[in-house]
Amino acid sequence: MVDPVKFSLVEALECFRNCLTDDGEIVQEHYLNGWKGLVKFMNSLGKAFSFISSDAVAKIQILENYRCGANGHDYLTIQSMVKFEVDHNLVDLKKRGDYSNSGCRTLLRLHRALKWLQLFLEKLRVAPDDSKTSVLCTEAYNDSLANYHPWIICKAAAVAFYMLPSRASFFEIMNMGPTEKVVAILGEALPLISKTYNITQDLYSKHGLLDLP
Repeated sequence: MVDPVKFSLVEALECFRNCLTDDGEIVQEHYLNGWKGLVKFMNSLGKAFSFISSDAVAKIQILENYRCGANGHDYLTIQSMVKFEVDHNLVDLKKRGDYSNSGCRTLLRLHRALKWLQLFLEKLRVAPDDSKTSVLCTEAYNDSLANYHPWIICKAAAVAFYMLPSRASFFEIMNMGPTEKVVAILGEALPLISKTYNITQDLYSKHGLLDLP
């Protein structure tokens, strides 16, 4: 469980480690706890990420409501959620309609944002000390979330990213010790996020859910 007060990327990444079962299932409780940690990380960096973190908070709440609702047992894992909603025609496949807040659509938005954060953290991990985080973040955004955002949001994001702190400041915010330790932990943990993303990507692709309106 992520500390409710102090952000620690180690705790957030540990949640992503715990969300993967031996059978390749993704446990939603741990997945969402991991996302709560990432939201705290984004919030700790100021307004640059607020347009994404605020949306993520709303999406997390929707999914938690499903998980704690009458059909909560069908939302224990991402796989069981997809099966339940697809089997019961609870997903708007062509256009937004009665199920615009379906679990599948809601999680897809988090899934896309996870790719951006994965790319950004990986760029931070391997970048030289004098690299501009604004450039790294923009590159990661353009390779992921920008594909799903309207022009006006993309322009606002570019302006916000320009104000990001240095690479060293990012690592201080992560609360993981000196740079060498941060790089080592990211090297171990980012593959877990990547695996979670890839499993979800394959699942959504199999069911034709990657372009939900």
